[in-house]
Amino acid sequence: MAQSDSAETIAAKSWLRHEIGAGRRLASPAIAAGVAQTALAIGQIFCATRLLAAVLHPTDHSIFLAAAGFSLLALLRAGLTILQERLAKSLGIGARRRLRGAVLSRLLSLGSAGLRGRHSAELTGVVVDRIEALDGLFGRWIPAAAILLISPALVVLAALLVDWRTALILAVTGLLVPIAMAFAGIGAAAASRRQFTALTRLQTRFIDRVRGISTIVLAGRAEAEAIALGVAADELRQRTMRVLRVAFLSSTALDLAAAVALIGIALRFAAPLRAGNVALIPTALFALLLVPEFFTPFRNFSAVYQDRMAAQAAAEGLATLPSAEPVAAIATPPIRTVAAQGVAIAFEDVGFAWSDARGPVFSHLSFRLPAGETMMLVGPSGSGKSTIIELLLGGVRPQSGRITINGAPIESVVPAALARLTALISQKPFLFAGSIADNIRLGQPEASDEAVQRAAERAHVTAFTDALPDGLNSLIGDGGFGVSGGQAQRIAIARAFLKDAQLLLLDEPTAQLDPATERDVLDALRRLTLGRTVILATHAAFAHEFSGRKLDLGARTLSRLDSVL
Repeated sequence: MAQSDSAETIAAKSWLRHEIGAGRRLASPAIAAGVAQTALAIGQIFCATRLLAAVLHPTDHSIFLAAAGFSLLALLRAGLTILQERLAKSLGIGARRRLRGAVLSRLLSLGSAGLRGRHSAELTGVVVDRIEALDGLFGRWIPAAAILLISPALVVLAALLVDWRTALILAVTGLLVPIAMAFAGIGAAAASRRQFTALTRLQTRFIDRVRGISTIVLAGRAEAEAIALGVAADELRQRTMRVLRVAFLSSTALDLAAAVALIGIALRFAAPLRAGNVALIPTALFALLLVPEFFTPFRNFSAVYQDRMAAQAAAEGLATLPSAEPVAAIATPPIRTVAAQGVAIAFEDVGFAWSDARGPVFSHLSFRLPAGETMMLVGPSGSGKSTIIELLLGGVRPQSGRITINGAPIESVVPAALARLTALISQKPFLFAGSIADNIRLGQPEASDEAVQRAAERAHVTAFTDALPDGLNSLIGDGGFGVSGGQAQRIAIARAFLKDAQLLLLDEPTAQLDPATERDVLDALRRLTLGRTVILATHAAFAHEFSGRKLDLGARTLSRLDSVL
């Protein structure tokens, strides 16, 4: 386990180094704005000391010039502060958008086979929480770290020009701060890692319990599970507070260093001033006012130091995602598209296994389905009916053999083209919160209202929407109407009608429906399958509702089946 943790940490550090290097180049304008603020602050301090000198030894224009210079520099500094904040915000937004797109592309390319063993809550935490935790790294930590290397040096140089002892005091106290922050950082990194672990566990537990809420209630375990969720939430709260406690240590060290610097500089000028050397007052004031500006970059860095520790913990989830290499063991031909007018399917000596431990789902599977014909996949559970549909969707690839669509290997087909020519109706189609029309339009977002209405009528959706107050515009999901299983299936069939895809994949579409609802759905399906290439995974009895070929995966026989209707 330790070796695994070490490998994850090494991978995360390597990934972070690469991202920080790329982020530093993009952050150059924000870094320049921060350094310019320090230069303007030094100018303001100089104007303040000149103003004091003018009060002590007034001339005709010295007070006016000092006050005008101070005001102008203050306005410029305020403008740079706003600019830096905007630049930092855009850096964080751009980095999160880029990373989230890259991670989602990797997950989609892996498919369900490549993500076996990874809980959906864990993957959601990676895509949402861990990438969100990187906002501070790109938007705040990278600019602050670079400014910390430049701005204090400018302040020390300004102090050196007026008093070398002041410059030495600032340099020595400044060197003590990173040492204290490094000790605090070790604890912050460990605390952040434990916090993310607790967050992932809570997410996983919560999603599992929501999915199985009916079983929990029937088993009388609702109260016990609520208590367990409360314990997990309290653990996350405690770990979050530990992160904050460790973060406060670096702030304490910074305050102590600033106090030591102020005391040292005050002692340095105390004796000459007591001796009556009034000329040193502007210099002493300049030196004392430099202390807050010297420690401002340290303070800003300390405020965002936790972002770096959180990024380290978040990177462990991102850097250890599975490789995006395809599962297929065969060479990938050049990318191409296929014609959408008629789709012919062929499996040639195909073998597939979800994992070595479970063994092959099937091996040496071969069949051909001409364009416009229907094939029923029958067989016992586990015989591979749904796996064939998964393979045709392109989410997983076979370990041996090849699958062709109109003669083109499926892995060579552009994903967008494959999506356009394919429609899927599963046992439990997913409906989004929104109107029924919007859910139907998911198959073709640019479709007109008239086209949506025709698809709804052909799928018998209007049989129940006509009774709703807003018809097809009635809302479903959160805050809307509920729909039954049969109604959801008819909405899914309407999607397929509207999409007009030439390849139709049906995965037991009438499972768990009552006989009356099943008849309505069957009638809509028969309309939908006319003139299309259809692969239907179903039980043997349902297969007789359609005419076409039948592939019995249990007996590995391919036969012709005529409709009994």
